Amino acid sequence: MKMEKVRKIIVTALMMAIICVATFVVQIPIPATGGFVNLGDCFVLIAGYLLGGLYGSLAAGVGSALADILAGYMQYAPATLIIKGLMAVVIFCIYNAMSKALNGKLTLVSKAVSAVTAEAVMVAGYFFYEAVILKYGLSAAASIVPNMMQGLVAIVAYVVLSAAIDKIKFKI
Repeated sequence: MKMEKVRKIIVTALMMAIICVATFVVQIPIPATGGFVNLGDCFVLIAGYLLGGLYGSLAAGVGSALADILAGYMQYAPATLIIKGLMAVVIFCIYNAMSKALNGKLTLVSKAVSAVTAEAVMVAGYFFYEAVILKYGLSAAASIVPNMMQGLVAIVAYVVLSAAIDKIKFKI
């Protein structure tokens, strides 16, 4: 039992690093927001899928917040820590609930629905943070479409990558 926990902690730390690095690998700038589209969210979703709610949220939140800090978006790091962590919890809970309800059938549908829901949390979370906490008001709506594009890229990459992970029967 102890080795399983050590393995989970190691994979969590690796996922933190992967999420942080994946955020920097592909950066397509979005001039309207000053942000960019990247592959970090794909691995946020993978973290929730593989590691579960607790460890997945830790990997997703910390890895993504660290990427914000390193990229010079310090003002977003607190929101990112919470939003990305919540995304991992959402994908884990919805995917598992759907899989259980469908007796493991329609795995692709379960993955897509849970990923879309998690990305909706991201879009709404950043809109709220920018509108209320950063006091951008309704101008925060300018980030909705770019964040939706970020989410779409993540959903497609997640569905493809998670299918590959399933094929090799990777378990933690």
